[in-house]
Amino acid sequence: MKVGLYFGSFNPIHNGHLIIANYIVQNTSLDQVWFVVSPQNPLKKSSSLLNGYHRLYLVQVSIEDEPALKASDIEFRLPKPSYTINTLTFLTEKFPANEFSVIMGSDSYQNLPEWKNYQQLLSNYTIYVYERPGFKPENKYENSTVNFLKAPLLEISSTYIRKIIREGKSIRYLVPEKVRVEIERNGYYRNSV
Repeated sequence: MKVGLYFGSFNPIHNGHLIIANYIVQNTSLDQVWFVVSPQNPLKKSSSLLNGYHRLYLVQVSIEDEPALKASDIEFRLPKPSYTINTLTFLTEKFPANEFSVIMGSDSYQNLPEWKNYQQLLSNYTIYVYERPGFKPENKYENSTVNFLKAPLLEISSTYIRKIIREGKSIRYLVPEKVRVEIERNGYYRNSV
């Protein structure tokens, strides 16, 4: 089975993430997209993160009716901080019948040289890059399999969603309804940074 790994904090997951994942499953040879919820991204401050299990649950409820989309807590069981190459190595050993690739935005793609062992990532795995506003993707790595995609984009971000929650504004239509209900019921992000 061909599996695309969509890494992220998903703090919180929103409709933009889901549109990208669905587009990739529908328009590539991938059979599934796994949302790999990162408990701690080495390139981000952890102080603004909602508890990892709460974020994982929000991902789970947002995709529960989509058989081609899965939520993964694999990085919760690996050493922290989470490095993509370590997770890929672990999953490749654990699921040898699967062929894994990585899904990332063009902003992350431009930052690849900051990633641990990024050359190993480029030489051993296919990468699907979706364009993010302000980051024109171009293949600057020889001997790598990089596919550039024109997925539909929403100009929303998890940062924006956290901001409007703190301001007491509605997040309806920015996140799946089940996610909105959970966030409001539990008071998530009201006092976050």
